[in-house]
Amino acid sequence: MKSYASHDAAQSARIPPIYASNDRRATRRRFIRNVVVGTAATLAAPAILRGRNLNEKLNIAIIGTGGRGAANMRAVESENIVALCDVYEPNLRFAAQRHPRARQERDFRRLFDHANEFDAVVVSTTEHTHAFATLPALQLGKHVYCEKPLTHNVWEARVVREAAERAGVATQMGTQIHAGENYRRVVEIIRSGLIGPVSEVHVWVSRAWGWQTAEEANRYRDIVHVMERPAEEQPVPSGLDWELWIGPAPMRPFHEVYFPGPKWYRWWDFGNGTMSDLGSHWVDLPYWALELDYPVLVEAEGPPPHPEIAPASMHVRYEYPQRNGGPQVTLHWYQGSYKPAVWHEDRIPRWDNGVLFIGQDGMVLADYGKFQLLPEDKFRDVQLPEPFLPRSPGHHAEWILAAKTGQPTGSPFEYAGRLTEANHLGNVAYRTGKAIQWDWRRLAATNAPEADQYIRREYRKGWKLV
Repeated sequence: MKSYASHDAAQSARIPPIYASNDRRATRRRFIRNVVVGTAATLAAPAILRGRNLNEKLNIAIIGTGGRGAANMRAVESENIVALCDVYEPNLRFAAQRHPRARQERDFRRLFDHANEFDAVVVSTTEHTHAFATLPALQLGKHVYCEKPLTHNVWEARVVREAAERAGVATQMGTQIHAGENYRRVVEIIRSGLIGPVSEVHVWVSRAWGWQTAEEANRYRDIVHVMERPAEEQPVPSGLDWELWIGPAPMRPFHEVYFPGPKWYRWWDFGNGTMSDLGSHWVDLPYWALELDYPVLVEAEGPPPHPEIAPASMHVRYEYPQRNGGPQVTLHWYQGSYKPAVWHEDRIPRWDNGVLFIGQDGMVLADYGKFQLLPEDKFRDVQLPEPFLPRSPGHHAEWILAAKTGQPTGSPFEYAGRLTEANHLGNVAYRTGKAIQWDWRRLAATNAPEADQYIRREYRKGWKLV
């Protein structure tokens, strides 16, 4: 079967350094308009308002320096790293070895007491504190790069997205594959009409972390498989501020099933499992290609919801209304042991992870690095559309250039916030046990008021977002 791989490194090096997204909402005109509207005090204003140019380096604060935080820090070290923050002292100490002159803080709330020292912030904390580290940065006019998913729940995603629009700064969610060549080629194929109007999409991932049946636990051998919240308390690791790590979530004794990451992401209090994590990467492709917005109905199936832990396996069905003259779209998400029904057709290759677009005239199967047109015989000698989307110099580089020039990024919070809302709604439907009818304006499931507790939650005393 013929498949198409993305450009190799040599080819990518020849791509012109253009970094604008094709997303209709992320235009330069809108960016400039927001900057003008959101002008703040000089020290808190976005760097582009202070005459920054491409040769002048940004001053960046890093919030979360271990794991993904360490990788994100390395990716922006072309700029000045002037502040470091982490609740775990060994992570902070490691980062300080690379940037010994940077200010060090354990509590990111204290970091913003020195906001005049930096222009931009990189947020790589645990999911449940993303909004708390991101929102004050936006309110201070700082450019923000935040790891995925953007927030812990639907309401937080809306709050952060709207704050970013008011701030008019450069924002980027950590969906690194969005900057890749392969995703762009798939988007170009879909939008060119090569397979006709697309009304059905299937997205699946093989990861099975989370609450598992006994059969799944044996099959997937999840080494941190647990059934209930541990009752015993373990000693807090030296150098970890457990109180700060818990942050706005309900307090509980320390246990190794939560820390270090990514074990925490299985627990509802701290994360949302595979749906919000890998969904940020895989649902991104159809969301971008089909210019999806808000679903009108979301339905999920899986094992009975666990009160503490996100599911390892689940299937979610989204219904999207017509947009831009295209048909209604049904999008299916599968994780763990759930697989697409279309796999029973011999013509569909069984990739471990993938996105399948079903159009009126054919199909496109894609993953991170390759795509395939189906049926193979029909498209064997087809002429692919000429590239028309601007190419990226790299996901982090997009954000840095946007902060200096005002050019849009590929995954700004305007786009990423909507994607995050949709992914979280899959878990809301699963936990509610209903096919929820979604009213995006009211931020409510009109047929399921019990969903409110999953759309927005109460925070621990001492923590308030707005």
